[in-house]
Amino acid sequence: MEELEQAPCKVLLLAADYGRWDAQRSLDELAALAESAGYEVAGVLCQKRDAPDNAAYLGEGRLEEARLTAENLGVSLCIFDDELTGVQLKNTERAIEKPVIDRTMLILEIFEKRAVTSEGKYQTELARLRYRLPRLIGLGPELSRQGGGGGGGAGARRGAGESKLEYDRRYLRERITQLQKKLEELEKRRAQTRKSRRKNGVPVVALVGYTNVGKSSLLNRLCKSEVLAQDMLFATLDPTARQYTLENGLEVILIDTVGFVSRLPHHLVEAFKSTLEEAKYADLILKVCDAGDPQAETQLRVTDEVLKSLGCEELPQLTVYNKCDMLRGVLFDKEAVAVSAKTGQGLDELMRRVQAVLNGRMRPVKVLLPYEKAPLAAALRTSGRVTAEEYRPDGIYIEGLARVEDAYQFEPYGLKE
Repeated sequence: MEELEQAPCKVLLLAADYGRWDAQRSLDELAALAESAGYEVAGVLCQKRDAPDNAAYLGEGRLEEARLTAENLGVSLCIFDDELTGVQLKNTERAIEKPVIDRTMLILEIFEKRAVTSEGKYQTELARLRYRLPRLIGLGPELSRQGGGGGGGAGARRGAGESKLEYDRRYLRERITQLQKKLEELEKRRAQTRKSRRKNGVPVVALVGYTNVGKSSLLNRLCKSEVLAQDMLFATLDPTARQYTLENGLEVILIDTVGFVSRLPHHLVEAFKSTLEEAKYADLILKVCDAGDPQAETQLRVTDEVLKSLGCEELPQLTVYNKCDMLRGVLFDKEAVAVSAKTGQGLDELMRRVQAVLNGRMRPVKVLLPYEKAPLAAALRTSGRVTAEEYRPDGIYIEGLARVEDAYQFEPYGLKE
C-alpha cells in the first residue's frame, strides 16, 4: 500500500505541431521537465495543425483520443506543451475529464519545489500570480455574488456585493504589489553587494546557459564547493557566488545562475530578472552548453536570446562546451573551450582564457612608493592585487596588478607596462 502511495503520478503529454518550433525536441524537453517535477510520463499525443484551436487548443477528435488514452493508461494529469489561455484550460479539462496544466504551470511547479531562499520563493510566487491573474475565468457557482444585502432593510443598502472573480482579482493584485515591494528591498541589498565588488575591484564571472548543462558542477569543480548539482532541470534557482584565484593571483567571483529553457515563460523572466541580472553586471559571461547534446547550438541560441533581453550582448563572452567527455566528434567552434566538470579536462585552459580576458582590465605594476603615498598602496591592496611588498628605506616597493582606470596613479612611481 505504501509503495502505491509513493508511486509517481502518471501524466499524458499533449502538443500541437504548427511549425513554430521543433515539436519533437520540445516534447522531449517537456518530458524531462515532467520527470524533474516527479511525474511519470505514460504517453504522448501530438496533433499536426495549422494553428492551435482558440477554444480547446486541439481538435475535438484528438481531445477524445486523449480522454480515452488517459483513461486506459491510468493517467492522473495531462500536460500541454504550450501556454494555454484560461478558456483553453477550462475546455480541455472538460473534454479530457482529467486535470490539465500547461508548460508554464509545470515550470512554475518545479520552481516552487526548488526555491530555497526568501528571494527565490517570492520570485516564484510573483510569477505564478502574474500567470494566474489573466486566467481568472468564470467557474460557475464559485463566482456567484457574495457579500450583498438581502431583499430589504440594512442589507439592501450595502449594495450588490463583490463577485468571487472581482475578489480574487483584487487579492491577486494586492499580493503582487506586496511581493514586488519585498523583491525591490532584496534587489537593493543585491545592488549594494555589487557596488562593494566594484569598489573592491573584484572581477565577476557569471556562468549562464541552459538548465542541466552542468554549470553548478563546473562551479563545484573549480572552487571545490558543494553547490547543489543534480541531473535534473532547474536544480539551481538562486544565484550562488564563490571566490576563485587565477594563476596571476587575481581573485575573481564566479556566479552560478538559474538555467534557461526554450520558450522560457515571460512571467518567469520578469520575476527572476533581478537574479538573472547578475549576468548584466559581470565582467565576463561564460555561456555554458552541453557538448554531448545534439541540440547544443539550440541551447546557445536560447542563451543568447535571454542575454539580449537583459541587455548583456555587449559584454565579453566566452563559450564553454561542458561534458566534453561525452562529445562524439570534433568541436568546430575554435573560439570555444571544451571542458568536463566531471573529469577536470580543459579547466586549466578555460581559466587561462578567463585570465586573458580579465587581464584586459588590469595592468601589472612594479613601483616604489614614497611613504607619503602610502594611501596608494592601501588602494592597490583593496581594488587590485599585491603579489610582493617590501618596506625599504626610500619607500614601499610593491609588485601587483592595478585596475586599468587606476593605473595612471602609479605611473610617476615606476609603473611597468
